[in-house]
Amino acid sequence: MSEPRFLIIGAGPAGTAAATVAASLGAQVSLVERTIFGGAAHLLDCIPSKTMVATALRLGAVGAAGRLGVVADEVMQVDTTKLTARIAAIRDQLSRGTIELLTSQAVELVTGTAHFTSQNQVEVTGAAGIRQIEFDIALIATGSDPRIPDWASFDGERILTTRQAYSLAAIPTKLVVIGSGVTGVEFTHIFSSLGARVSLIVSRQQVLPHRDPEVASVLEEDFLERGVVLHKGARASRIVRQGDEVLVECADGRAVRGSHALVAVGSVPNTSQLGLEAAAIATKNGNVVVDEWQRTSIPHVYAAGDVTGQHPLSSVAAMQGRKIALHALGERVTPIDHAKTAEAIFTEPEIAWVGLEEAAAAAQGRRVRITKVPFSANARATIQSRTRGFVKLITDPATHVLLGGTIVGHYASELISVIALAVQAKLRVDALAETLLVYPSLSEALNDAAE
Repeated sequence: MSEPRFLIIGAGPAGTAAATVAASLGAQVSLVERTIFGGAAHLLDCIPSKTMVATALRLGAVGAAGRLGVVADEVMQVDTTKLTARIAAIRDQLSRGTIELLTSQAVELVTGTAHFTSQNQVEVTGAAGIRQIEFDIALIATGSDPRIPDWASFDGERILTTRQAYSLAAIPTKLVVIGSGVTGVEFTHIFSSLGARVSLIVSRQQVLPHRDPEVASVLEEDFLERGVVLHKGARASRIVRQGDEVLVECADGRAVRGSHALVAVGSVPNTSQLGLEAAAIATKNGNVVVDEWQRTSIPHVYAAGDVTGQHPLSSVAAMQGRKIALHALGERVTPIDHAKTAEAIFTEPEIAWVGLEEAAAAAQGRRVRITKVPFSANARATIQSRTRGFVKLITDPATHVLLGGTIVGHYASELISVIALAVQAKLRVDALAETLLVYPSLSEALNDAAE
């Protein structure tokens, strides 16, 4: 039997994970990418923002060092040229590493834009011309781009998309952030930490409208201490540039003035140019429709990552890619349980959660036991002067199985891995309570909440 021809469109986390697994299983893999190997959403959004978070955290730690007995004689500031260069260097390094990994496994890399012409063929248009590629199995992993609302005229100087915020010549003096979801609050944290005066347009009555109100409350408290102005119940309807200023107009008549405006109102899947209709691949609201195995309406064509409208996370996309390759090539594999996905928001304090949340349990009318421990009771948090936040665990009162957890606090994105493992393995909460952890450590709060 000849090697199966495995075509992958999109070289982000889903596409590269699928390519490496498929190649190891003997498939003939072709990987098409139109922007950057490693993925645009990954390397042009996620990695740059987390690089800026790292700088913001370091600057914030220096500013708060006085509480730990450290006296700084000089005013700390950010060199935006060096920061921008660092972002580019990290992006390029990760992209080169991806290319080296793929080529070492004999994956064919094709630069261009793919367009389905049938259920077993795509046409790729690139600098080298037009090429037809036939396949036995295909994976659509084309990701997403920032949503561009029609009421904002982006100029890349004063009115910015999220991707335009990583290469500014200077930190804005007064930034208006539009959107209080995950991306909006992360940028609010970043730029307020770097010295900008930030106004945040919040369309609902709390930031992170789909998260636990207790979580939102802790984050809002931090923002207010930083001097962030929260405009709640405001929905931006127009942005006007006026010389070196911008004016953000809201639907209720409110107007917020700043030096720059940053729009962070979600993303849209990259499906419009794929020619999915030629292959009879079903979509809904622009997202590719998939089943539990990530198969599209055409069984030998799969889809993964942001393009499916499922969890828009690099970790989820990579896991989907690996499982798709295994499933498509006949290996035994179980579907992903998306309800057990660990997620995080990289503010300070960080926010992380996995499994069942309190609001969801209440909405389902489900009987659960909830325990919460504040970091103010944790010795390591007190030593580090990082006492804001808490650990909240949700368990089944009948079986004592851990169903989910939320952490708000320093390094929550790392601490959540312990709860994620317990939720995935369906461990009883006493297994966590009886685990001997380091003293003093932030992770002890997990012990305390589990007891």
